[in-house]
Amino acid sequence: MRSFASDNNSGVHPLVMEALAKANKDHAFGYGDDQWTAEAVLKVKETFTPDCEPFFVFNGTGSNVVALQLLTQPYNSILCAETAHIYVDECGSPVKMTGCQIRPIETPDGKLTPELILPHLHGFGDQHHSQPGAIYISQCTELGTVYTVEELKAITSLAHEYGMYVHMDGARISNAAVALNLSLKELTVDCGIDVLSFGGTKNGLMMGECVVVFDPVLAKKTRFFRKQSAQLASKMRYLSCQFTAYLTDNLWHTNASHANKMAQLLYQELKNYPGVTFTQKPETNALFLKMPRKVIDKLLETYFFYFWNETNNEVRLVTSFDTTEDDVKRFIEALRSI
Repeated sequence: MRSFASDNNSGVHPLVMEALAKANKDHAFGYGDDQWTAEAVLKVKETFTPDCEPFFVFNGTGSNVVALQLLTQPYNSILCAETAHIYVDECGSPVKMTGCQIRPIETPDGKLTPELILPHLHGFGDQHHSQPGAIYISQCTELGTVYTVEELKAITSLAHEYGMYVHMDGARISNAAVALNLSLKELTVDCGIDVLSFGGTKNGLMMGECVVVFDPVLAKKTRFFRKQSAQLASKMRYLSCQFTAYLTDNLWHTNASHANKMAQLLYQELKNYPGVTFTQKPETNALFLKMPRKVIDKLLETYFFYFWNETNNEVRLVTSFDTTEDDVKRFIEALRSI
C-alpha cells in the first residue's frame, strides 16, 4: 500500500536497517552503557554542540513529556499553538505527566509570535495563577509551516526575558532545516532553544527519538525523568545505533530533501487543478488543501490520507523519504480520472 497519509507510514531506510543488523550481534551492556550508544552520543554532540546531552527515548510523545517535565513544575503553565501536538494529539499525556496547565494560543499558520504570546505572560508571583514556565513550538509546525531563525530568536529572547524555557518539538526538524537551507545547529542551539525533541521516525528510522538538552544544569536531571516516564530502553543500542546512521553522511538531510521535493512535485501538479485550494503555504513535506467532497471520497477508495478539517473538506497529504515520482504520478492520474 502506498499512501500520502503520514511519513509515519513509510518504511525504514536501508542504511538504518543495516545499522540495526550490525548492532544485533553478541551481548551488550544495557540501559545505554554500550558502544553503539556512546558512538551515537558523539554524533549528536558533533551535530549540535559538544555541550549538549542527548537522551534516547522510544517515541515522540515520550520525548515531549520528558522534555516538558524537565522544564516545568506542576504549578507552571505551558504555552503553545492551538494546533500543537501536545495539545491536540497526545491524549493529555503532557498534562498528566507534568501536572501543568496547557494554554493554547490561536494562530493563523501554526506559528507562535511574541505578539501572540505576550498577552499570556501575566500573573507572575500570584499564587492564585499558574505560572507561565515554558513555551512549546513545533518545527516544522503541525501545518507544515516553518519558523525562520529570526522568528525563533524572537521567541526565545522573550521567553528568557521572563525566566521561561523554550522546548522545540523537532519531529520533522530535518524537513524544516532543508527548507531553510540551514544546519540542525543553526536552527536550535544558535537560536537559543533550551531542549529539543529530535525526531527521526518520520524520516527513515524504525523507532526512537532523542531528547537533546542544551543546558548542562537541566541535563543532570533528565535521566531521572526519562526513567520515571518509562522511556529508558534496556536494549538501548537498538535506539541509539539508528541515530549514528541518521547523522552519518547527512542521511537526515538526504531523506528530508527527497520528501520535501516530492511534496513540491505534488503541489505543482495540484495547484491548478479545478476546485483545489491550498490553505497553508507548502514549505516542507506536508500539504494542506481543500477539494470537493466527491473528489476526496473517490480518491479515498484508492489512497489513504487524513481529513484535517472535515467540515470544510480540508485534507492533509504527506510525502516521505521513500515517496517516488511514480507515486505522485499515479495519484494525479487517479485525481484526473474522477
